[in-house]
Amino acid sequence: MEESIPARIEEVVKKTTKNIEEEIAEIGKRTCIDLGIHGLKNELVRMIGRMKYRSSYGQNLLQHSREVANLCATMAAELGINTKLAKRAGLLHDIGKVSDEESELPHAILGMKLAEKYGENPEVCNAIGAHHDEIEMKYMISPIVQVCDAISGARPGARREVVESYIQRLKDLENLALGYEGVSKSYAIQAGRELRVLVESERVTDSQANQLSFDISQKIQEEMTYPGQVKVTVIRETRAINIAK
Repeated sequence: MEESIPARIEEVVKKTTKNIEEEIAEIGKRTCIDLGIHGLKNELVRMIGRMKYRSSYGQNLLQHSREVANLCATMAAELGINTKLAKRAGLLHDIGKVSDEESELPHAILGMKLAEKYGENPEVCNAIGAHHDEIEMKYMISPIVQVCDAISGARPGARREVVESYIQRLKDLENLALGYEGVSKSYAIQAGRELRVLVESERVTDSQANQLSFDISQKIQEEMTYPGQVKVTVIRETRAINIAK
């Protein structure tokens, strides 16, 4: 008797699922070998492999994590910090995004708990949990992971953005600064990674300009979502003009 269509579909789905799981495991193993990272539990290796099929703002998660791992190792070497731990933390920093567990926790905290569950070094766990400032940084590799994550996400071409949302973000940055007293003009430059604010010298003193730069940066941090960092530069100048006749 000819096999029924539903049974055939189930067979194909089962076979395909098995093939994908095997590929995920192989990708995870190959990634660890490429980066020289050893001793990861199989569950973590599979999570690494699963990153190949996830993206964030158009940036492939596995490529991002590999890039962060290598950046962390380079920066740690320059600072005289354990490069192997830094690279390990860099590779694992986003594992919370590929967990099978249903959780309402932020991905950094979930990733930290997964790393703890599978016996990772406390320095690695803290770096994972702290890379979005949701817990306190306790070790030197934690800020390294945070910085390298920002570098990878903010470098030109790393992430894809819808043109309209990109333009709107630049306008929102400029309008945020214009809401402060004494600000005459504001310009979002460097693809929104720097905000230059021009103030009226008669209304804003040098000390007030310093405070204004801080206040604007804090407001951006609290109210806006953006990749990487935004540098706020307040410019106050006095011009003396005379005419020779």
